[in-house]
Formats: sequence, C-alpha cells, structure tokens
Amino acid sequence: MTDGDDDDDSLKGAGAETGSGRLRLDKWLWYARFFKTRSLAAKLCAAGAVRIGGAPVTKAHHSVKPGDVLTFAQGRHIRVIKIVALGVRRGPAPEAQALYEDLSPPAPETAMPRAAERPSGTGRPTKAERRATEKLREEF
Repeated sequence: MTDGDDDDDSLKGAGAETGSGRLRLDKWLWYARFFKTRSLAAKLCAAGAVRIGGAPVTKAHHSVKPGDVLTFAQGRHIRVIKIVALGVRRGPAPEAQALYEDLSPPAPETAMPRAAERPSGTGRPTKAERRATEKLREEF
C-alpha cells in the first residue's frame, strides 16, 4: 500500500463534498467560525435566515462553493460574506478567516437597532406608587 492510498481514504472519511468543490452550508459556517456549534449554524439555516446570492436557504445541507455570497444576521449585525475557500476542518481563527472575504465588516453604525431600553425604575411600580395611582383614580 502506498502513502497516496492512505490520503485518499482519509479524505473519504472527512467528507466527500470537498472533492467535488462543494460543502454543506452549516459545515462551512462552522468551519469559518461564524457559529460556535454546527447545530447553531443549522438552526439559522433552517429558519431561513441565510441567503446565498440573494436567495433564501431553508436547508442546512445546501451546498456552497467558492464565489458564493452569503448574507445572514449575526448578533446585531448583518454579515455579507464571499466564500473564498471551503476548508477541511474547523481550525484556528487565522485559518478560518482565510476561508472568506468580508464584504461588509461589522461596524457600530451598521448595527441593527437595539430593542427599546427602559430607563431604570420604570418597571413594576412600587407599593407607594401603586397607592398614589389608586388614590388618583378614586378622585375621578
């Protein structure tokens, strides 16, 4: 047996998708470190929150290839990513950053608006405030 045969066998176990130049969307998002777990990436895909070339995707097993442009929300930012390479593992951050080109890096100005925050003390009224409100209502 030659060393070349061992390499071919290891590639089959790692995922045959990479040989054809395609990879599952959830795997790629996980490899590129956009999500901490593959299941989180799959949930986002299943929710229809990922677009490939502007078309919504609802299946985590959708194939991606280099050159595809992904659009998805991550935290409070909308990410637009161009796939440069597929990758074969979830490696360190520098290796993951080499898998994509960020077309719209997150900036504080492009963040989605945060839910309205209530000022401190505007939650449930205190007992004294409730009694004062009831007293006002009795007067009318």
